[in-house]
Amino acid sequence: MENLAAANLIIPVSTAISMQPLSSSYPPSAGDFSAAAKPIMTQIGNFLKSKGYPLLVNVYPYFARAGDPANVDLDFALFRPGKMVVQDEGRTYLNLFDSMTDAVYAALEKIGAGDVEIIVSEVGWPSAGGIGATVENAQTNVNNLIGHVASGRGTLRWPGKQVEAYIFALFNENRKPEGIEQHWDLFYPDFTPVYPLNKIV
Repeated sequence: MENLAAANLIIPVSTAISMQPLSSSYPPSAGDFSAAAKPIMTQIGNFLKSKGYPLLVNVYPYFARAGDPANVDLDFALFRPGKMVVQDEGRTYLNLFDSMTDAVYAALEKIGAGDVEIIVSEVGWPSAGGIGATVENAQTNVNNLIGHVASGRGTLRWPGKQVEAYIFALFNENRKPEGIEQHWDLFYPDFTPVYPLNKIV
């Protein structure tokens, strides 16, 4: 930080977290950091709040669905209208992405950093190698995510604030361990698309 200030550079400083520091994420309003994570997340949250900087969060509905397929509806994870909705404090959640993101917002509120913006630094769906990991599901999830983010609706806790999100990742990586880790990406190593993406009009 001192070096940035000395160079007269105004560059936001943040950190990226997964959902693991949360002890609870359902329903979204119950989002809270674990006892072990809360002291450090309080320091991080207060710093980001004082500077007006965002928190980067890796939000993977795939893992929530794959970890509990009996209770997490596939349509809910893929942004498709289905039988599952989550009612929470007068809010109606129609997709798992918003539910997970708002759980982190709720956790930030509990440490006094509720006005810290979340940037989704990683989000995506694998096209092979695991439960529900198919090209069709990956295409549906990512294209619906793009449409959802581009709509500018935001999440239910931050309505009207377009979510900034980054799809993981560009190319499949065949040197990663076998399974889903090799199949998160939009293109094969030869630049062939794994599936087509919708254009934003």
